[in-house]
Amino acid sequence: MPCPLTLETRTPRAGTPSDGGPVGNSSVAGVPTHGRPTAKPAPGHATPKEVNLQPIREPIFNVPGSVVALIGIFIVIHLVRQVLPLADDNWFVVAMAFVPARYAGYASEIAGGQIAAVTSFLTHMLVHGNLTHLMFNSAWFLAFGGAIALRIGSPRFLAFTAFTGLAGALTFLAFHFGDPIPVIGASGAVSGMMGGVMRFLFSAMDQGNFAALREAPKTVPLMSLSEALRDRRVLAITAIWLALNAITALGIPGISEGDSVAWEAHLGGYMAGFFCFGYFDQTPRKSRFQPRIVN
Repeated sequence: MPCPLTLETRTPRAGTPSDGGPVGNSSVAGVPTHGRPTAKPAPGHATPKEVNLQPIREPIFNVPGSVVALIGIFIVIHLVRQVLPLADDNWFVVAMAFVPARYAGYASEIAGGQIAAVTSFLTHMLVHGNLTHLMFNSAWFLAFGGAIALRIGSPRFLAFTAFTGLAGALTFLAFHFGDPIPVIGASGAVSGMMGGVMRFLFSAMDQGNFAALREAPKTVPLMSLSEALRDRRVLAITAIWLALNAITALGIPGISEGDSVAWEAHLGGYMAGFFCFGYFDQTPRKSRFQPRIVN
């Protein structure tokens, strides 16, 4: 994913023609124009300062560096895997993957050993199965991760990403304890970001200022859990998302194969993001107290 592009708008400096024509009656650095010398300031009088106009830079994509950096890591790891011999690539993927069998006494027999039993809670998010998997997760990372990072800042965003990814892995472990099934990909964390965004997305829409999510994200009120659980739009999107994961779990022919997607990690990540986002968000809640003015 290339870094955000910037557009440069250059404004002509003071005293220079903007359209290629003559400047008119003016002087630059005391040089006379039209045969008339410029007046020198009297002692004790201030000389007007020349205005220094700098080029204006406007980013096309307002994506935080932490989001771009993580996507860059995803891409670099995937590219490196393409040049590894098949045996080495398989070992690397399993060593990075989250494998429930590690925690049933088989850690030393699986690639990565005992160290991977600790590190794979996070490293599994950095590896993706194929280019399609990588592209989809990167796209959702830009959409949901960008909104989260703009609102809470990069340090809290990285902590939130690790937390939701960990929650997704633990949920998968609960469903498949002891199974030799490797899990890779950042889908659990992405699902957590989606859950977190549900807590403030519709607040911006209610204000009629959807652009505030990008331009002034900290001004958008955060829904309390009780408000979010009563909001029909939040409930509708959550129900649709759960239905899609249910289809994945059932493995309906022609739609999904059932075991190719770790829907359990999606579920754990989404719930962790939805219910716990408030602990990472420092935006003041919208006060419910309405003062009564008495004449």
